[in-house]
Parts: sequence; C-alpha cells; structure tokens
Amino acid sequence: MTSNRPPALWSSAVKIFDLSLGQMLWSRRSVFLGVLLGGPVVLALALRVITTLYTPGFRINGAVAGGAAIFGMMIWLLYIRFIVPILGVFYGTALIADEVEDKTITYLFTRPIPRSAVLFGKYLAYLVCTSLLILPSVVLVYFLVVPIAGGSIGAAFPSLVKDLGMLVVGLAAYGAVFAFVGTRLKRPLVAGLVFAFGWEPGVLLFPGYLKRATVAYYLQALVTHEMPQDSAVSLLMQVFREVPGVVTSLASLGIIVGVTLWFAGRSVERREYVLEQ
Repeated sequence: MTSNRPPALWSSAVKIFDLSLGQMLWSRRSVFLGVLLGGPVVLALALRVITTLYTPGFRINGAVAGGAAIFGMMIWLLYIRFIVPILGVFYGTALIADEVEDKTITYLFTRPIPRSAVLFGKYLAYLVCTSLLILPSVVLVYFLVVPIAGGSIGAAFPSLVKDLGMLVVGLAAYGAVFAFVGTRLKRPLVAGLVFAFGWEPGVLLFPGYLKRATVAYYLQALVTHEMPQDSAVSLLMQVFREVPGVVTSLASLGIIVGVTLWFAGRSVERREYVLEQ
C-alpha cells in the first residue's frame, strides 16, 4: 500500500540542495564573485612582493606593522565590511527571485514537496557555495601576509581557524536575512544593498538600540583581531568598541538565522507567484 503523504521537509530540502549546488557553483554570479574574491589575494601577493624585495616591512604611520596585524586589517575592512555582506546580498536575495525571473519557479513548485523546502535547500546550497568561494581566499591571504616582518604562521593559525568559522557564521546570517528580503520584495537586490551598506554602517555610528537590528553588531564581536593603533583606520573603528559578548552574539545570530528563515519559508508557502509574460 502506497502512502500519499508528501516527503518530509528536510529530506526534500536535501534534494533541492543537490540540484542547486552545482548550478550555483558554475553560475555567472559565482564566476564574478570569485574574481572579486581574488582581489584580496592579489593585494596580499603585492604586499608580500614589495616587503620582500624593496622594504623590510609594511609601515603604518612610520611603524613597522607585523603580518598578523595586516591580516587582521584585511579581515576587518575587506571581508567583514564588504565581501561577506556582498555575498549575502547577491546570493540571498536571488534564491527565489532568480527562479521567478527565469520563470522556473512553477516547475519547482509542481514537485510533490513542501514549497519551503525549495527555499531551505537553495539556502544550504548558498551557504556551501559561498563558503567554498571565500574560505580559500582567506587562507591564501593568510599564508601570503602573516610571514611579513617575521610573523609566525604557526602562532597565528588558531586565529585563522576562528576567522574561518566567524566568516561562515556571517554568511549564514546575512544569507538568511536577505533570503527573507528576496521572498518579500519585488526588487530585493536594491533593498539588500541599502540595508548592508546604508542602514548597518549608519546605525553603528550612533549610540542606542538600533544597532541591535543589524547583523554587523553581533558579527564584530566574533572578530579576534585588533585594528592597528595610532592610525586613521583605528580612529574610525573606535565607534565599534561597544560590542556584545561572544556567547550573546552567537545566540543572537542563531536567532536571526532561525527567525528570518522561518518567515522566509512562510512567505514562500503563502505567496502566489504570478509570472509576467
């Protein structure tokens, strides 16, 4: 006797994950963002060549900065403040929006699986895809930059492991937030860019509780690196000194991921998708 019960949510999500991962990895979006992630590697290579051939170390305000300090600066300014939000915006908002634009959403929804499984499976594919893009970039930058000025690769390695975990957490949080945005708005990419590069930097500059409505407020607490002292960058980063504890940040980011994905799943289940001709 056969059962007419629909497949379980998570087993269906795994099937969508298998279907989506390969497509996502070889998409034009991944190629473009892969080139973007090559930027920090090229910068790190240039710094290594310059410090090896022309000067004994990289100087900030006349003082020689160690390789670990330079690596920390790159984590803060390139990955945390720019690359992680960009990956979250461009992939997260597109999880459902791309299917609507390509007019393939109806084919996915005709399968005998819960509608929300499509979103969850594509979200898992996003997380794996972006991790495979960003983590090799960070590792290459680490091995190129940390030895500058006599830095020890082995001594800084535990910090690298924490950085990799922190970046995956950031990708998970931003991806979930922008997945929700993508299920609710017709032009989600614009809204995502405004949130990531307008709202978040803006509210972090002011005291009060609004900063708790950002991913960056909690993510910054997981960064183990200090900014270089006595520099313009360090003065700029003083505004980010008020940070929650690590446990509080991890719990808050977990809640953000869970709540936004739940609302995104409900939106997909309830929304009627009318494809424009």
